[in-house]
Amino acid sequence: MREFNLDRLRTLVTVADLGSFAAAAQALHLAPPTVTLHVAELEQRLGAPLLRRGRPAVTPTGAGALLIEHARRLLDSADAALDAVRRHIAGQAGRVRLGASTGAIAQLLPQALQALAATHPGIDVQVQVLTSAETLAHLATGTLDLGIVALPQPPRAGVRIEPWRQDPVLAVLPAAWEAPDPVTPDWLAAQPLVLNDGSTHLSRLCTEWFAQAGQRPTARIALNYNDAIRSLVAAGYGASLLPADGGEPPADARVQLRALQPPLWRPLGLVWRVDDGGDGLVAQVLAALRALPTLPGDAA
Repeated sequence: MREFNLDRLRTLVTVADLGSFAAAAQALHLAPPTVTLHVAELEQRLGAPLLRRGRPAVTPTGAGALLIEHARRLLDSADAALDAVRRHIAGQAGRVRLGASTGAIAQLLPQALQALAATHPGIDVQVQVLTSAETLAHLATGTLDLGIVALPQPPRAGVRIEPWRQDPVLAVLPAAWEAPDPVTPDWLAAQPLVLNDGSTHLSRLCTEWFAQAGQRPTARIALNYNDAIRSLVAAGYGASLLPADGGEPPADARVQLRALQPPLWRPLGLVWRVDDGGDGLVAQVLAALRALPTLPGDAA
């Protein structure tokens, strides 16, 4: 059996509400014969009269009243679905799925989400902790809408990659240490180190920074969680290299920060699906991220 046509159901409900085929035709901007045909098709399909063609008004039969009751719920649901999609497309309300590293989530996203909530409270950003490679893979399969990734990244079909910002990488040291300012690869390589593990883009950047000075230090411990790394540095376990991520972390008297010589930058990019370029929600979240202030001396 064919599914009910919503237009036919809307016509039936309108005739019953207004009590007249002619009034329904005028309200729905349909020709009177079209309204009659819509009701006749429903009656033919169900094999029973749905309306009593009486005077002074048309009224529903028992079967018609039951169908009209269900039709109202179907039409309300359809209207709500269309309204939700329109609000999504217009960037007013809906869900955006975003992937990013722990560092970006902790240091950059809160500022952007706070600004977004003030102007577009109907947008719900759902965040997943992912590596850059995982973020790109999820975008390719359509299980993410937007991501923050380390650069550079190889081109991917169907995915737009936009350079976003470059934040300086700093030496993070126990406060009790005597340290040069700025910190050099030679000096840092001689210290106990707590660094990002090899699965991260930051690890590769730091390895290259050391290698340019002929250094290949081995970390005492390698993690993929910047807050844990800072805690270990604060406890005096070793030194680290971490990006400023848009601003210095909360003041901690147990930690000191030093610039690097030569300077090291961690570039980030925004990524989204090409076919989502006209998605209003994605556009609003992108705008909030692009509006984040950069640090003085940002190389972007």
